[in-house]
Amino acid sequence: MHVPDGFINAPVSVAAGVVGAAAVAVSLRGARRELDERTAPLAGLVAAFIFAVQMLNFPVAAGTSGHLLGGALAAILVGPYTGVLCVSVVLLMQGILFADGGLTALGVNVTVMGVVTVVLAHAVFRGLLAILPPTRRSVTVAAFVGALLSVPAAAAAFTAVYAVGGTTDVPIGKVLTAMVGVHVLIGIGEAAITAATVGAVIAVRPDLVHGARGLTAPLKLRVGGELVDAPATASAPAVAGAGAGSTKKVWVTGLVTALVLAGFVSFYASADPDGLEKVAADKGIDEKVEEHAAANSPLADYGVKDVEDARLSGGLAGVIGVGVTVVAGTGIFWAVRRRRTEDLTAASTSVSAG
Repeated sequence: MHVPDGFINAPVSVAAGVVGAAAVAVSLRGARRELDERTAPLAGLVAAFIFAVQMLNFPVAAGTSGHLLGGALAAILVGPYTGVLCVSVVLLMQGILFADGGLTALGVNVTVMGVVTVVLAHAVFRGLLAILPPTRRSVTVAAFVGALLSVPAAAAAFTAVYAVGGTTDVPIGKVLTAMVGVHVLIGIGEAAITAATVGAVIAVRPDLVHGARGLTAPLKLRVGGELVDAPATASAPAVAGAGAGSTKKVWVTGLVTALVLAGFVSFYASADPDGLEKVAADKGIDEKVEEHAAANSPLADYGVKDVEDARLSGGLAGVIGVGVTVVAGTGIFWAVRRRRTEDLTAASTSVSAG
């Protein structure tokens, strides 16, 4: 659903840019409460994983494909504020390096693909967890439903933006029907990928899943033949010690998975146009589409310039994309985490001085 340049007029693109920038600014502040020494590197990995999986277009209908948007996955794994930042980092890397998603439309893409998907998926996810039993299965089910609904919601949001600032005269009712219809199908794929990924992380480290916090059973001790909750002072070191090593394992496993998906599996992705591209071509939305400003980038269209072998070119581009995204994302999230630490230190010093 990457909106290219030329679909939306300049005034609405600027307005969407302001909305997107405001959302990122709010998320930078909110992410300070979500990130700690474990989740900061995980957030960078989530961004890289989303980048990799977005390269895997899957068929959804005759001549149409879809791919992960990632807002729901990011919100559930690392929190809604950090989730918006994850998707924004991915969109920025894709737009600048790979000519995917217009640069003048970056605000539209951040708003539609990042803010709308994260906010709606997180709201649905939390709403379902409030009425479902507090189990890991409930987290997976809620993740599935939240992801499923987030995609057609993003399609409807794009249609609303197009209704205000579209550059072609196309009946909005037809655009809405086509966009929501195909993206309901894409949403099924989004939901399956999101639920499978969340379930896999929960099975290994539920404490690393933002949406599953509070579900980890406390450490038990046997006293007088009965199991009782261990005191916090006894359980904390054990949990911290156990988590340190396996956090690294989760990170390495996730990074290797992202590299394999982007560097190898992406070659077998569907070559059919995605939902927005198909609707745009069928309804005439793309009549005034503009060439991307980074069309001559060495990595444009997810291939390495001057590398003749298509498989090697695409694989190298995918690996580079994952590497750049994980480095950029991790750097940003560590900076946010450091700012939180400085704020807490300053507050503690102020209280002590008082």
